[in-house]
Amino acid sequence: MEDDSEETGLLWPVFNAFVRVETEVWNALDARLRSEHQLTLGRVETMQVLQDIGPCRVNDIAEALVITVGGVSKIVDRVEAAGHCRRRSHPDDRRSSLVELTPAGRRALARATGTLEAELSARWEGVLTLRQLQQLRTILGRLRPAAPSLTTNEKRNS
Repeated sequence: MEDDSEETGLLWPVFNAFVRVETEVWNALDARLRSEHQLTLGRVETMQVLQDIGPCRVNDIAEALVITVGGVSKIVDRVEAAGHCRRRSHPDDRRSSLVELTPAGRRALARATGTLEAELSARWEGVLTLRQLQQLRTILGRLRPAAPSLTTNEKRNS
């Protein structure tokens, strides 16, 4: 293991670089989606969750995206207004509803995903090898459980 002081000295620069890359790429992807598909990246992420897990509650989407239920509810309202999802009564719980993609939503998501893949390929092809991308995915997968949400930390500290 490396010297702890060396590791500590790297934490902030690595975090800072990670956040800057994420912000710059997010903004570029969001701008392209808005321009070509009249969708935001947040809406596409929500639609992707709906495709991945099927009909679900707003709370399930919030957990998957690690954002607030209120934020997801607003996004779902906009996705629904565009005709890309619909809400239906939850068969087991009258107090909640299930959200599901519509056929138009599936088509819009497929088009948007193609655009995202093309944009990411244009930005990262030749910068990272396939092996490096796989390693990055593995590293990020290891970091995600180590970054619990604020509410989890608050529960631990109370």
